[in-house]
Amino acid sequence: MEYTLYFDESDKQGKYFGNFYGGALVSSKYIDRIVKDLNDKKQELGFLHEIKWSKVSEQYLDKYIEIMTFFFQYIKKNEIKIRIMFTQNCREANNLTKEQRENEFFLLYYQFCKHAFGFQYCNPSNEKIVLKMYFDKLPDTKEKNGKFKEYVYALQYQDVFMENNIFIRREDITEVTSHDHVILQCMDIVLGSIQFKLNDKHKEKPEGKRTRGKKTIAKEKLYKHINKLIREVYPNFNVGASTGVGGDYGNRWNHPYRHWLFTPNEYQYDGTKTKNFKTKLKPHLSY
Repeated sequence: MEYTLYFDESDKQGKYFGNFYGGALVSSKYIDRIVKDLNDKKQELGFLHEIKWSKVSEQYLDKYIEIMTFFFQYIKKNEIKIRIMFTQNCREANNLTKEQRENEFFLLYYQFCKHAFGFQYCNPSNEKIVLKMYFDKLPDTKEKNGKFKEYVYALQYQDVFMENNIFIRREDITEVTSHDHVILQCMDIVLGSIQFKLNDKHKEKPEGKRTRGKKTIAKEKLYKHINKLIREVYPNFNVGASTGVGGDYGNRWNHPYRHWLFTPNEYQYDGTKTKNFKTKLKPHLSY
């Protein structure tokens, strides 16, 4: 059995949440059919180029809604698994070394690759499993990117992976451009919509304007549609929290769609960085 995993990242530092990572997993049984169907649907809708969150506009809103509805049919059937991870700014990690702070992006990405899909529950029959890891172009130096990929390669020697007969070939850890991978493009839209909502970007207005821009309004409408699609999988889904397991840890693998609010083991809480914080003005004193 082979699984292809597509990985992407979004806002490192938003107003309330940061370090957004997204992953899509597809079995070799389904991938060729799904890729063909999605590319055919793009062509039918008149998308001549890459689709992505940053390109969502009023003019193309209906088409983006339709492609997302089409994409989510594979999630509902559990032929595509989606995982999204992010951190909350109000929880600041304690006691990080200078090296850890400098490598935060890759350290969190590694945790996402290792834990987000619940691989310890993926192989009850103990057949051989191979993971193919496709990363949207990594944003650091060639040296740091290479070091990260070596850590990902070494995941197969972790107990969880060895016990579940999971292998990763070095040549299958690849940086790709999303332009060439339609599943990665669709995941980018889902990931973008989540960070857009969690960081209140739907409320933003252009400088000097009293109303929101047309593109912002279109993106909010698309987010609401995506949220509706998620809730068709999980009623009352909370986009800003870790998805529960419903009493069965195996659902970390079984669920087709999950969120993970990554929380450091040791952190200090800063309430001023939450949405509910209200600045208290000191009373004016007259003399």
